[in-house]
Amino acid sequence: MNNKNLMNQAADNIRMLAVSMVEKAKSGHPGGAMGGADFINVLFSEFLVYDPDQPSWEGRDRFFLDPGHMSPMLYSALALQGKFSLDDLKTFRQWDSICPGHPERDVEHGIENTSGPLGQGHTYAVGAAIAEKFLQARLGDTMMQHKIYAYISDGGVQEEISQGAARVAGVLKLNNLIMFYDANEIQLSTECDVVMKEDTRKKYESWGWNVLDIDGNDPDQIRQALIDANKETERPTLIIGHTVMAKGARKADGSSYEHSVKTHGAPLGEGAYENTIKNLGGNAEDPFRIFDEVKELYAKRNEELRTIVKKRHKEENEWRKNNPEKAEKMAQWFSGNAPKIDWSSLVQKKDAATRAASSACLSLLAEQVDNMVCSSADLCNSDKTDGFLKKTHNLAADDFTGAFFQAGVSELTMACVCIGMYLHGGVIPACGTFFVFSDYMKPAIRMAALMRVPIKFIWTHDAFRVGEDGPTHEPVEQEAQIRLMEKLKNHKGQDSVRVFRPADSDEATVCWQMAMENMDTPTALVLSRQNIKSLPEGNDYEMVRKGAYVLNCSDADYDVILLASGSEVSTLVAGAELLRKDGVKVRIVSAPSEGLFRCQSKEYQESVLPKGKKIFGLTAGLPVTLQSLVGAEGMVYGLESFGFSAPYKVLDEKLGFTAENVYNQVKDYISK
Repeated sequence: MNNKNLMNQAADNIRMLAVSMVEKAKSGHPGGAMGGADFINVLFSEFLVYDPDQPSWEGRDRFFLDPGHMSPMLYSALALQGKFSLDDLKTFRQWDSICPGHPERDVEHGIENTSGPLGQGHTYAVGAAIAEKFLQARLGDTMMQHKIYAYISDGGVQEEISQGAARVAGVLKLNNLIMFYDANEIQLSTECDVVMKEDTRKKYESWGWNVLDIDGNDPDQIRQALIDANKETERPTLIIGHTVMAKGARKADGSSYEHSVKTHGAPLGEGAYENTIKNLGGNAEDPFRIFDEVKELYAKRNEELRTIVKKRHKEENEWRKNNPEKAEKMAQWFSGNAPKIDWSSLVQKKDAATRAASSACLSLLAEQVDNMVCSSADLCNSDKTDGFLKKTHNLAADDFTGAFFQAGVSELTMACVCIGMYLHGGVIPACGTFFVFSDYMKPAIRMAALMRVPIKFIWTHDAFRVGEDGPTHEPVEQEAQIRLMEKLKNHKGQDSVRVFRPADSDEATVCWQMAMENMDTPTALVLSRQNIKSLPEGNDYEMVRKGAYVLNCSDADYDVILLASGSEVSTLVAGAELLRKDGVKVRIVSAPSEGLFRCQSKEYQESVLPKGKKIFGLTAGLPVTLQSLVGAEGMVYGLESFGFSAPYKVLDEKLGFTAENVYNQVKDYISK
């Protein structure tokens, strides 16, 4: 046990570095970082198990920060570990710095997750805890015996996703999850009691958590809480740490600056900054320092860790010798490489709904990809993710041998939990719901794209053909929204999300193949509820890999190009037959992925959609969905209003998604 005075000094060192980072950057959030310094110091100097020489070691404990604005605390604590230099801290919030304003996933530097939008960070931790249990069930205790630590703030508790995360963790009895709640009673614009009056302890206890209340600035109470949490065998643990916002801060006149809303989101300012650094034992002329005693504390911890992990590595190597097949699987699972899949046995039914085709693909994946977890937001029998479930069983509190995560009605929670599974490592996640409910998932989609998480989003009921359920359930603008993510590049220059909307069951197979091959970005599969007539015989489905391609049934010498994705392609094929009877020759282009098509060579793009040619697009979404493909001189027939409640065949007729209307629209277009 470390001396209390030393622990207080180390926490003050973190406070000093954190507040100096914000002051130098003239931007940031010092108060929370100062209040949370005691917990992060006790956790990092006494409890967190990691390999100082191998940051990506699979057996490490994980720490997930939820309030990303408290990045100065995290960077400063990691600097004490030796993962950041003091010069790194001086570049906080500057161009090309490895210390951005909110932490971005960087395992080599000890950062497990990108954080910023409150609530998501600790939900990733829930997913990571599930992943550890899932892998433990397959690999055993030797390889999977670590803890998942999370850090949440008042804002994270207020975000509605916290309810979903806590519910899931309680139902699954994730005793490997330990979360610290920094209850400092201050947020950006108010004190917390202005907006929250509930009993947080009772709330988490009702969800099945072990809840501990402590002084969050007392290292002895923090230590005991962590000891008790690590002994818990049945429940996740929430440590409610009552902390002081801006602990140790002093105003320009020397009076206390603690517990002030003003310290949450702005530098302390001249006078207050200098007095605060002095109060913390530092020198405002040279604040970026690690005290000698603190250096010794963390150097000692690093040596302790090397002893701990040396023993662990020896046990792991012995396990690998005794379990060569499992060891080979584990290496593949954590490699980040795409799994090897044999698709040759899969034969799709003709004229089927693409959600049914997806179900067939998922059945095959459940049998061949041992580290895949599939989830659904209480819709598995409707979004057809039950194709996966039928080959496994649900994850349960006392049985993690299954591979299906029943998320309940909580799309955002589901997505973030699945993202957390991937962030843990070793798991490939997929999750499904209706396309219209992707609206609930947008924050998670964006974060998955930013972190380059190769999650598979399965969205069914892709258009107004949901029918009788009516406009609340009929997506119109959703495809245009998600296809914007194809246009947004991540920091590696890739399309941030790969989007597929297959035209029939065989296209769906190729799209799923590409989804499983894509281990760099999220993939979205947008699938039909209703049956779709298969494309004409002889179609070269491998051309789907180009993102857009010319169907084999096209005329060599054509007057107009007909372009669509998904269900509308078969409508174009039917409309083309009517046009041909009238002497109009057509080229038909299926474009399941505009983003992938735009990644092809200019020559290929021009060969599919030559400049100067008339192009007619058909989409069940907003016309803008296809506008960039048809060009300024092209025409798009789409849906410009919400849908209506009626059988889908009636809607097709009423809204003009028929062969006859394609004929009429194209004839009118090419006559101008």
